[in-house]
Amino acid sequence: MQFQTEILIIGGGLAGLTAALHLNKLGFEVVLLEKSSYPHHKVCGEYISNEVLPYFTWLGIDLKNLAPTQITNLQFTSASGKYVNAVLPLGGFGLSRYSIDYYLYNLAINRGVNIIHQKVDRVVYVEDQFVVETTSGTSFEARYVLGAYGKRSAIDVKLERNFINQKSPYLAIKAHYKSNFPNNLVSLNNYSGGYCGISKVENDVLNVCYLANYESFKKHKDIQAYQENVLYQNKNLKNILQEAEMVFDAPLTISQISFHKKEPVFNHVLMIGDTAGLIHPLCGNGMAMAIHSAKIVSELIQKRTENKTSRNSLENEYTANWQKLFGSRLKLGRILSMILQHKTYERLAINSITAMPFVLRKIIKHTHGQPIKMKN
Repeated sequence: MQFQTEILIIGGGLAGLTAALHLNKLGFEVVLLEKSSYPHHKVCGEYISNEVLPYFTWLGIDLKNLAPTQITNLQFTSASGKYVNAVLPLGGFGLSRYSIDYYLYNLAINRGVNIIHQKVDRVVYVEDQFVVETTSGTSFEARYVLGAYGKRSAIDVKLERNFINQKSPYLAIKAHYKSNFPNNLVSLNNYSGGYCGISKVENDVLNVCYLANYESFKKHKDIQAYQENVLYQNKNLKNILQEAEMVFDAPLTISQISFHKKEPVFNHVLMIGDTAGLIHPLCGNGMAMAIHSAKIVSELIQKRTENKTSRNSLENEYTANWQKLFGSRLKLGRILSMILQHKTYERLAINSITAMPFVLRKIIKHTHGQPIKMKN
């Protein structure tokens, strides 16, 4: 079976669904391929900076019925027991991926986006045209392909992307809990071998998502043992997790998390969200970046269509815009990771932040963007 479309999006997460809604609003024919059914949970920090709100308004996305938590404050705690508090300049909100992805999916369906639940097997670019084949035997021809399939995929292996062969020492673990944790707070907690982000989402549920070094993790028999022997070394984490009651039957996990540099464009596929670059969770802004990247690529596709510019011009402009908006954030995240994994450097960094709170404010400023500007 074979289909033709203007734009094919591989992956129906936050970036893919947002791009589908944007391109659909511009009048493009869009097909989105997603291997999983909705709704489903994902390993994610589930905090979104308010910088996305003007863009959501333009797209006609109204999240108030999902009852997101309103987050105004940040707390950072170190493995040594010190902590620093700060006000988030723009603030943000907490929503589970279960809720927001399902909402965007239904919105896209209602607006006429063709969403097909099949797994992509192969992507080929020949003579200014893509052919995308699924494991179900369906073939799609498309003028543009957007890669929105997440952090790591078999597609990356088949495309032979550069980062895929580099060592990926991290895994991520996430679960929801019932807890008395403050609704307006996002807490970032450093511990030996990783980081843990904690904040409320809808329905008074606490999201706990942490990044663990695999070499450290495998020394323990299970997740509970790892938490008790490693995460509990951070007193703040110990107090929160001991008091909380898990809602999930079992935590979700994903492995081979890589923060190596990726290409925003590879083999003419326009990559968005985590597929283009994964920001360190310590920066707490990956969801907003995924949403923003969907806007950038959608506007550039429209620009090329209107101005009849070359594909190379589109790809070069997208790469430049990605680097301008997100390059420094990704780099700072990698630097912070290296500092906080070294005990001596971590102690010096925490002492500096404690003595000079403006340092933390500068870090927040450089890892969060400004409100996304929309054209009239």
